[in-house]
Amino acid sequence: MNRAERSGNPVLSGPTDEAHDAVELSIVMPCLNEARTLSTCIRKARAAMDRLGLKGEIVVADNGSTDGSQAAAEGLGARVVPVKERGYGSALRGGIAAARGKYVIMGDCDDSYDFSQIEPFVTKLREGCELVMGNRFLGEIQPGAMPFLHRYVGNPFLSWLGRLFFNCPVGDFHCGLRAFRREAIEQLQLRTTGMEFASEMVVKATLFHLRVGEVPIIFCPDGRDRPPHLRTWRDGWRHLRFLLLYSPRWLFLYPGIFLLALGLAIGVWLMPGPKTIGGVTFDFDTLLFGAMAILVGFQAVAFAVYSKVFAISEGLLPEDARLSRLFRYVTLEVGLTIGAILSFAGVAIWAIGLGYWSIHHFGPLDPERTTRIVIPGLVCFTLGVEIILSSFFLSVLGLPRR
Repeated sequence: MNRAERSGNPVLSGPTDEAHDAVELSIVMPCLNEARTLSTCIRKARAAMDRLGLKGEIVVADNGSTDGSQAAAEGLGARVVPVKERGYGSALRGGIAAARGKYVIMGDCDDSYDFSQIEPFVTKLREGCELVMGNRFLGEIQPGAMPFLHRYVGNPFLSWLGRLFFNCPVGDFHCGLRAFRREAIEQLQLRTTGMEFASEMVVKATLFHLRVGEVPIIFCPDGRDRPPHLRTWRDGWRHLRFLLLYSPRWLFLYPGIFLLALGLAIGVWLMPGPKTIGGVTFDFDTLLFGAMAILVGFQAVAFAVYSKVFAISEGLLPEDARLSRLFRYVTLEVGLTIGAILSFAGVAIWAIGLGYWSIHHFGPLDPERTTRIVIPGLVCFTLGVEIILSSFFLSVLGLPRR
């Protein structure tokens, strides 16, 4: 039993018997009470496959509809796959797992995507692309199809973050109409259950170096007579949270390096004595904030490494050659040695401070001078202990396990 099966999540692995190999295309539609528009989408998809001479199937991944969607789908020859676990991602994972085609096209069945226009997707797949994204911004967004906030703020911002964090070659990160080679997507082991499934597919396809293409599409107002399942702020946050959690560099590493550099600069600048700029004097209190920046920055960098190692070991991220090279030299023993040296340095600095105090007969001291002894000692000792603990923790993360 593999990891995904143990977790209780659907495994993206489709049927394998030889009869299924003859199916070139599966069109997967996630469905939750879409009886009003589902029939239209199925008819368009079926007509497009017939026109293109495609041997294919239509799979409706039903997420617990109570409006007769299942009967409507079966009446038009679609195959209904019940998916008990609620959520957009869950429905799609269940539908993709049941798909028989070499290629899969997925799209919402609210009639906002035109399934009669699937030919460019199939062409791109046949040319060698493994993921083909629809791009509504390169095509046409009809009046009333996309709310102002989604069109001009949410989608552009999150798509920009995806390109910044992961260098994804995609202009419309959250387009629901997309096509892919089923075997390639199965290898990504997609796991999310909600709307962030759309982000996970694009991010992991990029990280695992799949060939990604785009085609312009027309986005129409949906035909529902009820509010959409999408919730602007909730689902927007889930997408943003996923992008951050999947990028330890931007969440931990870069902020950590910035804080480390800032803290060290403050320390070097203020250790000799107070400095005045424009009538404002910076003294040992500012030095204390610099020490805090160093410690918090190191902890953030350590979290970046923990997250990366864990994600790689769990198959969430691909192997990182740079990290592997680093760990050839930065071993547990090296970490323990560096940590011990820093800890002893901190104790030694405190010993100097104790000597200075004894000279003054353990009486009152000048805070300006003693703080410049205590703070460096505190930073060195704390960093040393953190490095020792981090070295052991990384060794635990790196233990071989089945």
